[in-house]
Order: sequence, then C-alpha cells, then structure tokens
Amino acid sequence: MCLLIAGTTSVFAQKKALTFDDFIRIQRVGDPRISPDGTRIAFVIAVVDREKDLYHRDIWIVPVKGGEPRRLTSNPASDSQPRWSPDGKKIAFISSRSGTPQIWMMPSDGGEARQITDISTGASGPLWSPQGTHLAFVSTVFAECEDDACNRRLQAEEDARLSTGKIFDHLMYRHFDHFRNRRRSHVFVVSAEGGPAKDLSPGDFDTPPFLGSSHDYAFSADGQTLCFTRNIDPELKLGLGTNNDLFLTPISGGDIRKITSNRANDNSPHFSPDGRTIAYRAMARPGFEADKYTLMLFDIEKQTHTALSDDFDRSVGEFVWSPDGRWIYFNYEDTGRMAVSRISPQTKEVQEITRDHFLSSLSLSADGRILACTNQAIHLPPEVHVLNPDTGSLKQISFINREHLASVDMNPVEDFWFTGAEGEKVHGLLVKPPFFDPNKKYPLAMLIHGGPQNAWSDNFHFRWSPQMFAAEGYVTAQINFHGSTGYGQKFTDSITGHWGSRPYQDIMKGLDYLLAEHDFIDPQRVGAAGASFGGYMIDWIESQTDRFNCLITHSGLYDLQSFHGATEELWFPEWELQGTPWTSTLYKKWSASSYVPNFKTPCLIIHGQMDYRVPVTQAFQFFTDLQRMGIPSRLLYFPDENHFVLKPANSELWWETVHEWLNRWVKNPR
Repeated sequence: MCLLIAGTTSVFAQKKALTFDDFIRIQRVGDPRISPDGTRIAFVIAVVDREKDLYHRDIWIVPVKGGEPRRLTSNPASDSQPRWSPDGKKIAFISSRSGTPQIWMMPSDGGEARQITDISTGASGPLWSPQGTHLAFVSTVFAECEDDACNRRLQAEEDARLSTGKIFDHLMYRHFDHFRNRRRSHVFVVSAEGGPAKDLSPGDFDTPPFLGSSHDYAFSADGQTLCFTRNIDPELKLGLGTNNDLFLTPISGGDIRKITSNRANDNSPHFSPDGRTIAYRAMARPGFEADKYTLMLFDIEKQTHTALSDDFDRSVGEFVWSPDGRWIYFNYEDTGRMAVSRISPQTKEVQEITRDHFLSSLSLSADGRILACTNQAIHLPPEVHVLNPDTGSLKQISFINREHLASVDMNPVEDFWFTGAEGEKVHGLLVKPPFFDPNKKYPLAMLIHGGPQNAWSDNFHFRWSPQMFAAEGYVTAQINFHGSTGYGQKFTDSITGHWGSRPYQDIMKGLDYLLAEHDFIDPQRVGAAGASFGGYMIDWIESQTDRFNCLITHSGLYDLQSFHGATEELWFPEWELQGTPWTSTLYKKWSASSYVPNFKTPCLIIHGQMDYRVPVTQAFQFFTDLQRMGIPSRLLYFPDENHFVLKPANSELWWETVHEWLNRWVKNPR
C-alpha cells in the first residue's frame, strides 16, 4: 500500500481515519501529456478553494525520470488542457484569464503566455496539427451564425430580452443540465499565431455529439484535413439518435464528406502516422448506448472499413497509434481495473501489457517508448505514471498527495466472487475500515453503481468514495451485478429488460455471501446506497425487501413511466425497457412506484434540480409516497446541482447528511 506507514504500534497510532477535510483537500491530478522528446510530462492539478466554492486548476511539468514537478501556470484564473506543440517548444492550454475560456500559449520552459483565440463563445479541447501551424478546438455557438460577430449580436439580444420564455419545436431541447435552445457545439480551426477562427462544422448539428468521446476530431498527417464526429440523423430530434458518424473536411472549410454509414455509434477518429488509415471506435447496434466498442480501420484510398478488434470481448476505450504504425495501444475495462493492451493493425494480434492497474489518459512519446498516464486505486488518488509498453513496467512520477495523506489510514480493495443470478459468477470489491480488527463486528454499507452499464473499479472515486464510507467504521461492498462492464458484452447485455430481477438478485445473493463468509460483518447492521441506476435499485429494494436497516438513493429512477416522458436521451429507456410506456409492460413492472404498500425501510433521498437525465420529480414522487406511507424519510434537495454534486460546500453537506443517516439507522440504531 503506497501510503501506509508500516512499523511499530506507536507509528500505527499516529494514523487517523479519513475526514471530509482530508478528502476535499486531496489535489486532483489529471490529463498527463508527454513531451514529443519523451523527457517531460505536463499535467493538471486541481485544488479546492473553499472560500470561492470551486476547484482551481494549474498546469505543472514533471521530468519523466522523476524529480520535483515545476509549476508552469499560476494565474488566478484556472488553466487546464495542456497540449505540447509538435516541436515541444510551446504548450497550448485553455484559460479563462481574459474572462472567457480561450486558447493561450506559452513557452514550455516558462515565460509569458499570449492569447491565441478571442471567440465570444469560448474555446475548449485544443489540438495541434502535426506541422504545428494550426490548432483545432470546440466552441458552443448559435447554430445559424457564420461568424463571431453574429454570435456576439445574438448573445447581446438574449441578454437584453426581458422575457425568459423558451420555445421548442422538437425533442432534445435540453441535455444533462442545460437547455440547448439555439446553440450547438462546433469544431473550429485557428492559426497557431492567432487570428480569426474558421468554423469547420457549420449547421444545426453538434460536433462533438452526444455519446461521443474526448477525441472526436483529428488532423490528417499532412495537417490539411480534419476528421470529426457528429450526428445528422433526423431521429436525434426525437431523442433517439445514437447514429454518430465520421466526416472529413479540408481545414480551409467547404466540402464535408461523410465516411461512415453504420447506423450505430461511430466516434474517436485517429489518423495513422502515414495518413493512409483512420482508426475509430464503432458500436454495432443502433439505439444502444452501451454496446461493445470495436476498433475499426478506414482505408482512405480504398474507402473500406475493417473491424480490427471484433474478436476481443471488451470495449476499446482510449487509444493511440505507435509512431511506426505497427501497433495501436488502448485501454479497456477489465474485472474492476482499467487494463492496457496493444493490437496489430496488420494481423489483429492483441498483446496484453498490463491488467493489474487502473490506467487512463494515455499519452505516447514521439519515439513510442513511453506511455504517460494516470494510475489510481481505491486507496490512492490519481498520480502521473509512466508505462513501458514493451515490458509492462509501471513507474510513479508524481507524488502530489503523498505528504497530505501520509497520516491517513486507508485499506486497499479486496476482490471477491460469488454465484449470482442465472448461476453465473459475479465479481465484487470489498474495502475494510481503517484500523480493521477481524475480531470485531462492523456494519456493512452496500454501494450500488449507476449506469447501469458501468462498474465499480479499483479507482479513487471523488464522489462515491468507498473510503469515505469506510472511514466512518463501515465495511463497504461494491457488487458488479449483471449489466456491469468489463466482463464481456454478453454480461453487459444481460440487464436489458431485467432491471428488477438479475441485478437485484446479484445484490441479495452477494449480501448472503458476505454475511456467510465474513464473521466481522454484523448482519443486524446493514445499509445500502446508490446513485442513478444505483438509486433506482435502492428504490426497488425499498419495494421488495426489508433486509436493510436504511437506504440512500441519489438521482434515482422511481416511476419509469413518468421518467420516460421527462428524460432527454430517449434511446436509453426505450432500449433498456424494450419499447415505450404504451408498448412495453416493463415500465410498470420494474417501477418501485408500483409497489408502494411494500415500503418499510427508512430512506434518504438526494436529488439536484438541474438533473435532466433523471428529473428531480422522480425524487419528489418517491418522497411523497414514503411520507404518505409513514416511512421515516428525508429529502436532501440541491437547487444548483445536476446529476452529480460538484460544488465543495454541497459535497460537504452531502457527506454530512449521508453519514448522519447511516449512523442513525445502521451504525448506532436507536
């Protein structure tokens, strides 16, 4: 364990349990980018500002060989998304130091920063052309505008309007936490020297689109063409469109050519080093957002598409070409970890590099000898690491939180397997509380993940941290029930149409297993908590059993029929519940609202007003029914949060309320 101080009892006694103050002051390390010469890594550190109730970000640089990191930016505004120029002499980044997020640039050795873009709608996602002459970026603009003067005029008109009414003529009028109105994300290109930016994806379409990736546009090898992802399917206006496609356009603007015809989701284009091939990810089934991502190859000259990873039963995540084009490195979820492998574009051979860690944000040196990444574990916040792609050896480079967490006792994860629904093996993760004594009895907190096509992993979660539950004296269990990712596509598919059966059975069978196998778990003190689909499962548990002392639901789906009419991405419920409320009986069958007379368990409900994925009325309905049934219940409502709780002060209230509820009903039942 990286942060554990081994030794005598006196040293052990200096340790303490993780507190919220410790938790919130953990510096968040991310977005490592290796320099072209492979000697330095630029990365971002986010630090909490409790007075301003936000996170402040700056860019740092650390030598690949190790050593003290050097702070590159220190502006009062946040700086993020560092991107090395191809010659390594400059770093482009995003900063709001001029009032709106814009691309700025500064020498990689330090010095004065200069502003590159001045677009009224802001910029994000800078990407260098291979020659270093241009930068691509994304901005959310008024769809009808052809230049920034138009954007400025329409924004001024909106600001001056007294009426707050919004008029919509089709669905997808809002998404996640904002109303879309007339704005669309477009991809632009600008000279690396600055000047006016060119909109390369004009029109009433988002680029990148929903269900895209963080790598949805790419320069060709000669820097003269841009490939990007967007969705032009008319079904999108019905909230049903997962049909993202790839398009090519010259960086001078003009002709836009669609190069994929797959009716499902295509995204994340990457040109090969020789410029002849575009690698991208593709799903096979239209309307399904959690289908397997297969790595595809598009031969530009022959205009042919080849499935590269069709025999590999995992979804390809991030990927990057080797400089010589012999390999494509990629990460993927695998049994609670984020593994890394490489695949040959010529032979389809897959070589595993490592599967024992949680590696993300892959960045490859220009010579292909070093992969920079972040690595984390359930007891280790993300830190910058370097991975040798030939040997699989992993080396930690940054130690940003080492001193801060040196006195905190956090246990690593323990894996367990049991027989779940359909007689199939199901995987879970267990975290013991600090100062664990096997001779004592501990309460259990069962944590249920969202998605539902998602998974608990050996990573340091900054919202649903098992360590924050364990610090209160709970054994925490996280079960990757049927529908979870990282166990093959068949296992992921198995939840569709079976929301209230297979996952519920897995959780209950997992509880039986844990109580039978571990004497240190007190069967009389058990609670459960979950968010999103995990919140749905909490609501469902309320309607099906009274085995838990208390429940906690965050952004949970309660009444699936009304959820269908209020959520934005309709492809999700219509796939998962196999139709609409007027064509499928599953909406009523799998709704906790259909079984209100069964309610018995005290329940805490948490929801945000700006959650348009699972609208807040789901929480209001559930709270109303619990109150009407006389069940002890509490509603924690955030008027300024979305599907997540992101503001530090709100996070503190969240943890205080969750701990108080658990301790009242589970840890110290009255």
